[in-house]
Amino acid sequence: MRRKETRGTIVEICPIRNVVARFGNKWSLLVVVVLSEREVVRFNELGRLIPDISSRVLSATLRTLEADGLIAREVFPVVPPRVEYRLTEVGRSLVPIIRRLTDWAQANMRSIAEHRRRYEADRKAKG
Repeated sequence: MRRKETRGTIVEICPIRNVVARFGNKWSLLVVVVLSEREVVRFNELGRLIPDISSRVLSATLRTLEADGLIAREVFPVVPPRVEYRLTEVGRSLVPIIRRLTDWAQANMRSIAEHRRRYEADRKAKG
């Protein structure tokens, strides 16, 4: 099967696919929020502050956020190695958007949960 060509098309340059998809997962958003609440955070501290994230997933999330310029990573030449993370200017500019999204979610969660419940009940009733 031939793959559809996407170079130079809206699919390739679409900001939703190329930017939002990179930080739009739950872990990236949580890391950005935690970093917004503290000036500097070390890896193990991030792991403690987000207890249900595995070290592997946290490491991959931090790499992605660093690659996109949302966080800065500083390694100190000490034994054992010390690594600190902080938000960049671009990362800080994302925080108000996350806060607005959080406010929206809190304002609408009851309604959404009720719609989900009714949707599932209707699906079960229809077989």
